[in-house]
Amino acid sequence: MRAHRLLSILLLLQVRGRLSAQALADELEVSVRTIYRDVDELSAAGIPIYGDSGPGGGFSLLEGYRAGLTGLTSEEAQALFLAGFPQATDLAGLGEVAAMAKLKLQAATMSRGPADGLADRIHLDPTVWYRQPPRPRHLDTVARATLEGQTLHIRYESWKNAVTRIVDPLGLVLKAGVWYLVAGANGHPRTYRVSGISEATALEEPARRPAGFVLADFWNANREAFERSLNRLSATIRVAPAGIRRLDMLGSAIEDAVRAAEPDCDGWRTAEVPIESIDNAAELFLWFGTNFEVVAPPELRRKTRELTLEIANSHR
Repeated sequence: MRAHRLLSILLLLQVRGRLSAQALADELEVSVRTIYRDVDELSAAGIPIYGDSGPGGGFSLLEGYRAGLTGLTSEEAQALFLAGFPQATDLAGLGEVAAMAKLKLQAATMSRGPADGLADRIHLDPTVWYRQPPRPRHLDTVARATLEGQTLHIRYESWKNAVTRIVDPLGLVLKAGVWYLVAGANGHPRTYRVSGISEATALEEPARRPAGFVLADFWNANREAFERSLNRLSATIRVAPAGIRRLDMLGSAIEDAVRAAEPDCDGWRTAEVPIESIDNAAELFLWFGTNFEVVAPPELRRKTRELTLEIANSHR
């Protein structure tokens, strides 16, 4: 920890210029006394660091001095790849590593502008509105085994049943704030929701990775296949102008179809859209209130009417 702190002080001064002892202490979450002691140690090691007292004073490096310690470690490179995803860099203690990686990147470029400017202008928030899913109990164990290439012994509880098996972790995916593990089981890649893993133990045996396996390709192909399997039916609906603003709640397939339709003289748009099932579609369309109408099929019109009457009766 001390060597890490000494390197941090050196890189902070190189990147940001003059900093007070208090500013360094706040940045590294240590006492001012510790900073003075660390600065003395750096100076004794031959680092040209000097201090100015009084208002506006602080510690600085000799003008023109550059430390050649900006190479990224393997862990820092991994953390930097996940920069912008707080939930991801927090995995297995990568948060502090990511901070050091960013500092080294700034020191290497010797300009705060590009690195900090991008972070100030682009922020990635992978969670959906009004939801902050709880952190899965075994996320750290699963993440560490995945990063280090170890097999996992897991107990997985799905809506169907509970199974216990040994899997080969292939990758982690963060989808809309929810973590998924892609792992090999019985020779085939499968997807597990990490929150459904009730037990997880990393084993000494190295994980087997299929030749040519690409996590992004596997995930995208399976996501598209899953979405196609859900939307096997279709319906014809009419949407009022006021309902257009809420189409994003129904997914891109429905939104694109409705927006592509020509509005009539009153601004209503009629389109054929994919649906998962009669019951699911009826419940979703109720979000639109009087700003939509089901044209077909008849069974969806009937189910929508039944739900509407149930709601009306329950509010008498």
